[in-house]
Amino acid sequence: MKRMLFAACAAVALIGSPALATAAQDNGTAASTAPVPGGAYTLDKAHASLTFSVNHLGFSWYTARFAEFDAKLRFDPADVSAASVEATIDPNSLELPSPPPGFTETLKGPEWLDTAKYPTITFKSTKVEPTGEQTARITGDFTLHGVTRPVTLEATFNGGYAGHEMDPNARIGFSATGSFNRSDFGIAYGVPAPGTTMGVSDQVKVVIEAEFTGPPLAGASGGAK
Repeated sequence: MKRMLFAACAAVALIGSPALATAAQDNGTAASTAPVPGGAYTLDKAHASLTFSVNHLGFSWYTARFAEFDAKLRFDPADVSAASVEATIDPNSLELPSPPPGFTETLKGPEWLDTAKYPTITFKSTKVEPTGEQTARITGDFTLHGVTRPVTLEATFNGGYAGHEMDPNARIGFSATGSFNRSDFGIAYGVPAPGTTMGVSDQVKVVIEAEFTGPPLAGASGGAK
């Protein structure tokens, strides 16, 4: 079971056009209305999540998460296609909902993630294609279980600002989704036989929510995030 992706997901973040980049939210104090600047952005881990789901026996989509991941983003709001993102995930940070005794360890073991042998999952974008005013398609090299294959994420730009009195750095937010077949990465244990749902689906669905912080607001005096 791995919805990891991605990293990468997480990563995911790449969309803002010049029009989108001026979006700002006012929570009672003034947010800058200057355009969101281009440059290097880092993941705000306090405002990010990486979840994945697999179909269980055809009855439900079992959902879990990775608690530890990081991402770095570079983008120019004037040229979205030049954006890039890299993400790393710690598979040992796997968290499951009410797992039976030993179940988490089983999923980290040789038949599944094999975290002892493959302690890192990564995603590195290779292409970013704007698909709308607030959306983009991000293709990248996803490495899981020692195998690297292309994975595509559909990302949505949720807004951003150049800075805020209480948050004196540029901030942007994204949502992203994607999917892949775990058997493509050498994790085929429990995949249902053709024509049945008795097992755990080959398809893994990934959902990423991420905020990134960037260059400081010109003239900002500092503040709490």
